[in-house]
Parts: sequence; C-alpha cells; structure tokens
Amino acid sequence: MAAEKRSLRGMAYASMFGALTAVGAYIMIPLPPVPVTMQTLFVSLAGALLGGYLGALSQVVYILLGVIGLPVFAGGKAGFGVLIGPTGGYLIGFVVGAFIIGKLTSLRQEPGLLWLMVAMTAGIGIVYTLGIIQLMIVAKLSFVKAIWVGLLPSLPGDMIKIVVAALICRKIRRRIFNKI
Repeated sequence: MAAEKRSLRGMAYASMFGALTAVGAYIMIPLPPVPVTMQTLFVSLAGALLGGYLGALSQVVYILLGVIGLPVFAGGKAGFGVLIGPTGGYLIGFVVGAFIIGKLTSLRQEPGLLWLMVAMTAGIGIVYTLGIIQLMIVAKLSFVKAIWVGLLPSLPGDMIKIVVAALICRKIRRRIFNKI
C-alpha cells in the first residue's frame, strides 16, 4: 500500500510538472524559429526534484497534452505536427534532459548547488543537442546557422534559469523528494 501511495503521489507530481512546463511555454520571447521560453526552468526542476523516471514522465505528460490538441506548446501551438516540426527535437529533449538531470542529481544524497547546476547544465545540453539536430534536418539549416538561431539567443536566459532552478531545488528538494 505504501508503494502505491508513493507511486500515486509521484504521478501527481509528474502531472503537476507537466502542467508547469505548459505554463512555461506561455512565458516567452517569440524569436523565430525557436522561441525563448521558461520551459527549461521546469524541465530542470522536474528532473532534480522528481528524479529521472518521474521527471521524464512529467515531460511525456506535457508532450501528450500538446499532441492531443491542447495548446500547450510555445506560442499556443498544439498537435503532432509540432513534434515533427523544427522545434520538436527540443520537446523530445525535455524528456531526455529531465531524465539525465534526475539521474545525475540522484548520484548525490544531498546534492550541493554546484552539483545541481552541473546536472541541469548537462540535461539542458541534451535538450539543445536534440533540438538543434531536428532544427537542422527539418528547417534545412547548416550546423552553424542552427546554433545561431536555436541555441545562442536562449543561452544567457538558460544560464540564469539553471541558477534559479538550482537555488529553488536546494530550498524545497527534501520536502518533495522524501515524499515521493
């Protein structure tokens, strides 16, 4: 029974972080073809607070909400077309990135601020890697052009979001992580 309770609570937290990622899509700077959003803040928090499996699940929930037609992707977009479009690699990257962040974070019982930032940087690096690959393929951009439009505009903001997410995580991780 206790494992079921923990599992149900974990699912609730995963759903909540999926919803927060959707909210983060609406807080944006609309740069084409890749808008700058607050989603990576919630991807980082989901991985670090929920662990690899539940962090990734939270992002699967988010993607499924968008694929079934809810306007939760950046710019209020929805549908499967977004997933296979120029920015779809970033969405897939959210799942893998949250998983990596969770796994790296869990390597330390009490991860410090620096370790959290390293884990989050690695996870967000995966998001950008997958995003840039799909951007290059779908938008037919060169590697350099894809970096210019798909990474560099977001980099300063993501560095700040990683610091903020790590600080938030240090404050609330024990309260959430011990209850899952």
